[in-house]
Amino acid sequence: MKKIETDADDLLPEYDFRQMKGAVRGKYIERYRKGTNLVLLDDDVAAAFPDAKAVNDALRELIQEKPPRGLA
Repeated sequence: MKKIETDADDLLPEYDFRQMKGAVRGKYIERYRKGTNLVLLDDDVAAAFPDAKAVNDALRELIQEKPPRGLA
């Protein structure tokens, strides 16, 4: 089989994004500026909670019982 060379940018030059309807420049910039705070749970830990609210509630209860150093 013949190997085909590809450029890192695979967008074709005929795409004209100015003609796209509904596109809004900077739509998610505020979310981006706030940043994210994601924590991946191990499978066994995630299985103990039905949803994100349950995880947050459990963590808040733990924080009230024993605040982390610097937050008390």
